[in-house]
Amino acid sequence: MAIRYNLWLDPDNTTQHRAVEAELELFFMERFADYPHIRLFGADPYDYDAPFNRLYDVLIARGAEYCERRWHYVVTPEQLNRCFFRAVGRSNKFVRDPNDGDSHRSSS
Repeated sequence: MAIRYNLWLDPDNTTQHRAVEAELELFFMERFADYPHIRLFGADPYDYDAPFNRLYDVLIARGAEYCERRWHYVVTPEQLNRCFFRAVGRSNKFVRDPNDGDSHRSSS
C-alpha cells in the first residue's frame, strides 16, 4: 500500500499544510450553513443514524474530495477530523441541551 498523504510525504511543508487545513476548516463552516441547527448531545453517540454522526460521515468524505480536487492534496484522517471539530467549535449551527453534563455551562 502506497503512502498518499501529503503530510506524510512532505512533512516539512508546513506552509502548505496550514493553508490547506485553514481552507478545509472554512469549507466545513460553509457546509454547516446548508443544514438546520443540529443538537450535539441527547442522542446515543454510537448511533450511526443520529443527525450529527450522519453529517460527520458525509462532510468528512466531501472534505477529502474537496482537498484532492482543489489542492491536489490528500489529507490525513487526523487532519480531516481536527478541521471538522475546530469548525464545529466555531459554528453557531450546533446547539446543546441545557443539561448536557458540562459543569462549565450554566443552565440559566
